[in-house]
This record gives sequence, structure tokens and C-alpha cells, in this order.
Amino acid sequence: MTLSDKLPNGRIPPPAPALARLLSDSALSRAALAACGFPVARADAAAKGRPLTYVNPAFETFFGYRADEALGRPAITLLFAEAEGAASMFNEAPVRLQIRARRKDGAKVDVELSIGMVHGADGRLTHWVLAFADRSEIERLSEELRVLRSIAAAP
Repeated sequence: MTLSDKLPNGRIPPPAPALARLLSDSALSRAALAACGFPVARADAAAKGRPLTYVNPAFETFFGYRADEALGRPAITLLFAEAEGAASMFNEAPVRLQIRARRKDGAKVDVELSIGMVHGADGRLTHWVLAFADRSEIERLSEELRVLRSIAAAP
């Protein structure tokens, strides 16, 4: 803003209504994602390797990566390096799939991953949104149930 942009009384004019609404919506969206109890991340669709551009606090807690450690790194190599079929998961978006992810400490965790697409005003794909649900307990209980069923079926 330059001096010529100021009002005659020396004050800076308020933002245009559309810009104010856009800024308000953006702040609201960020606050909602930050408050969400499920891990959420955003990946850049246009950049090579599809690096992460946003992670919420739940992502940091669940995966063990601080935002500054995760941002700029490709989601596939950061979380899914060992997962079969991970390289093609963005090609299938929007999609919900069950996949094994890796936490910072190396622990593997079963997650349900939902991948959504974000398009710009021109219709071009700009980002992917990744939402995670922990399935570890469900998988553990399913395995326990399989074992119990096999024991019950044994003569």
C-alpha cells in the first residue's frame, strides 16, 4: 500500500467486501482444520512429488512429525514408502482406501485414508486433501477375533 492509497483522512481503507469475505472464509477454514481431531494434510497437486503444504495439529500428534518436518516433503515418501500401491493413490482421487502408514518413529499404523481434490477458480486441480482415520484398534480386534474363531473351530 502506498501513501496515495490512503483515504483523505489518512486512514487505510477497509478491504473490499469480497476480499474481506475471502479472508474470513480462509481464516475460518484454517481454524476448523486446526480444531479437527482427525489428522488432515494438504498436498500440492502442481509441484513435483506432491509435497505437503499443510498439516493440522492432529496430524502432528498422530504421525509424530512437527509441521516444519512434514511440510515440503512428499506424502508418499514420508508416510507410505512401504505401502503397496501408494504411488498411484493420487491418480484414483477422490478415493477412500485402507492403507498402512509409517509414523516418524518407524511404527506402522493402519489408517483409512480419504483423498479429496481442490480445484482453483479456473477448474485446475491445485491440491489434494488427505484425511486419516486410525484403524489400528479395529485391525487388532479383527485379528484377535480371527484367532478366537480358529481356536473355537479346532476339534
